Amino acid sequence: MYNREAAVRYADQWWNGRNPAYPSFDVDCTNYISQCLRAGGAPMHGYPSRERGWWLQGGTWSFSWSVSHSLHWYVATSKKGLTAKKVSSPYELDLGDLIFYDFQGDGRYDHSTIVTAKDINGAPLVNAHTYDAYHRTWDYKDSYAWRENAKYAFFKVNDNFS
Repeated sequence: MYNREAAVRYADQWWNGRNPAYPSFDVDCTNYISQCLRAGGAPMHGYPSRERGWWLQGGTWSFSWSVSHSLHWYVATSKKGLTAKKVSSPYELDLGDLIFYDFQGDGRYDHSTIVTAKDINGAPLVNAHTYDAYHRTWDYKDSYAWRENAKYAFFKVNDNFS
């Protein structure tokens, strides 16, 4: 069972710091999202294949643990363990759900965030690492990385894991 509250508590606790129990990266957004998902009880599987599954173990990790495009691919296709459903609107997301960003619009997802709050209109607010963010507007239109042709992918994390 995905504990959304625990995932958000972790996200709010570590939004501007690095948990020493985990590796840290210069581009840390997806590593941070993976930690939040893990705090929410998401099960890891696929070890030792770095190309498959979602895991961190023995000083190494899957690509999906630390790379936005790989985590996007994983949650879009996973049928076991951590699974999610793609939805069409950010307003369909709940706390603990995920947003992926393709800032260039080239089909490669560059950034990932976790929904940690909602504004008064019900729009998601997100936390992120790399450029640490707390309860930031979900669309990132004020980011140096954002472009007019940016694309987003919205995923509702399934509450029950198989």
